[in-house]
Amino acid sequence: MDNEILKGGGNHPENDAQYAGLTVNAGIEQPPSINPYLKRRKRRQLSVNDYVEGILKGDTAVLGQAVTLIESVAPEHQSMAQEVIERCLPHAGRSRRIGITGVPGAGKSTSIDVFGIHVLGRGGKLAVLAIDPSSERSKGSILGDKTRMEKLAVHPRAFIRPSPSAGSLGGVARKTRETIVLCEAAGYDTVFVETVGVGQSETAVHSMVDYFLLIQLAGTGDELQGIKRGIMEMADGIVINKADGDNVDRANLAAAQFRNALHLFPMPPSGVVPEVIPYSGYYELNIDKVWDMIDRYFAAVDENGYFEQRRRWQERYWMRATIDEQLRAHFYNNPDVAALLEQKEREVMHARQSSFNAAADVLNFYFNVTGRP
Repeated sequence: MDNEILKGGGNHPENDAQYAGLTVNAGIEQPPSINPYLKRRKRRQLSVNDYVEGILKGDTAVLGQAVTLIESVAPEHQSMAQEVIERCLPHAGRSRRIGITGVPGAGKSTSIDVFGIHVLGRGGKLAVLAIDPSSERSKGSILGDKTRMEKLAVHPRAFIRPSPSAGSLGGVARKTRETIVLCEAAGYDTVFVETVGVGQSETAVHSMVDYFLLIQLAGTGDELQGIKRGIMEMADGIVINKADGDNVDRANLAAAQFRNALHLFPMPPSGVVPEVIPYSGYYELNIDKVWDMIDRYFAAVDENGYFEQRRRWQERYWMRATIDEQLRAHFYNNPDVAALLEQKEREVMHARQSSFNAAADVLNFYFNVTGRP
């Protein structure tokens, strides 16, 4: 095509004089894809004072934003979040913190829904913090707990917040504990913490609650498999779910097996022997009995002083856990250490050095670089 024809800033060649009988008119200007009358409202950035005032007033929108601030990994957000937590701390600590765990499919979310409605029926406010399992590959989470807690999700005195574990259980556990402080400052006098039900989550949640409830199933063939010393020693109470219909006898038998197993364990530090109660979350059977069991526990630990003692132990635990987390972050974020670590990993994978000697070399290098013994 002749360059002369195309001159003129993109004019159509058909409009050239040699095509006198052919004319191409300009098209109709297309309207914008976005409504020009629509004014976007930019969310106002909240200050520390705004967060604290909103939380103390019980504003759930501000509370939700504050939890998002805690979960952020941005340094400026973390600094602000810690300031908010410090100012809320004097208003926290006056709730019952109850951890709820069980194998996947045990009915934790359904049980929390009916337990929560039962608690709210006695007055007060309830916060539910659910640690949602994340994919190890994509780090994504479904965060579907609200859909399984149909009654609590629409209750005006309930606050539900799922948090993804994102492959870092220690980090999300610390953030969940900080979220408990904000919820207590907002006036929530009962806090449920639901675990993912696998791995180390039980230990992490046990270190931040006052009462640890283990949900088990009967009739699935794994009653004895469920009797494991670690989780049984952590449990302050055990409930057998789905004790309804044809499963009632199996649930009662499972409860008897758990009671017999508990007699073989030493007395818990609380001085209260865990009780075992069958119930049905779906049909809402024996919910009052489960809660009477929890009330009896709190009455006993209030009287013998274990409640306050456990809270103080937990404070010490989280101080040390935070130190561990900061040390790990400082170690792995050091660029020189990262370069040496990559080199040592190659040597270990090609069997040129043992794992232990490679680790010792990296640690010695780190201590020399940072000036630590």
